[in-house]
Amino acid sequence: MRSAPSTAPAVDTRLTPSYYIRPDGLGPYVTELLATCRTVFDIKSAMAAALADGAERLRDQQRGVVEDGALLQGEVFVEAGARIEAGAQVIGPVLICSGAVVSAGAMVRDHSMIGPGCRIGFGAEVTRSLLAGHVFMKHPCFVGDSVIGRRVNIGSFCSTTGLRCDHGPVAEPAIEEITVNLDGTRIPTGQTKFGAVIGDEVALPAGTVLSPGTLIGPGAVIYPRDHIGGFLPAGSRVR
Repeated sequence: MRSAPSTAPAVDTRLTPSYYIRPDGLGPYVTELLATCRTVFDIKSAMAAALADGAERLRDQQRGVVEDGALLQGEVFVEAGARIEAGAQVIGPVLICSGAVVSAGAMVRDHSMIGPGCRIGFGAEVTRSLLAGHVFMKHPCFVGDSVIGRRVNIGSFCSTTGLRCDHGPVAEPAIEEITVNLDGTRIPTGQTKFGAVIGDEVALPAGTVLSPGTLIGPGAVIYPRDHIGGFLPAGSRVR
């Protein structure tokens, strides 16, 4: 018997996780997470669900190093080979994968996954975000409500922005949905806070600010400038 044809609408390739992130070699948790998501807009909610549903499995894993003087609150899962240094603050639920280091003075919080080999340095903050693997945030900067691919470098004083502020006073909790712009078409994200998706091997120059809903394809080259927004295709060069 033939199976019924799928009724799910086709997804633009530029909205799929595989357009931005090569999934192999990122460890079981990040790889499984990416495999469950049809679009990049699904990742944040899938990450929150994975941290809740897989909590028992995560607790059973061998624990990495948490130095005396690190401040941990809530469920913080530290894989073997990962390290949270004295003076770091981590507010769960959060997963720190093998080989990652959260340094003194860094903050990670609220349903985030820090993938294998990432380095979160002094003054860097990550919230509600996926760092897929080998991401360097070594200096003061902010990543929120975002998806960051492998071997991305976030320069000093870079920031994603995930909240619209063009309709009068900012409301908290946010009420304005974030949209992304592809070929002149506004595509809803289903979220009131959505920062950026940055593909593999992108380097953000120091001081770069990303508008809400920014999509940067893998291998894009960004020259120093203060503001980036919209969609940047894979391999593009932006001056």
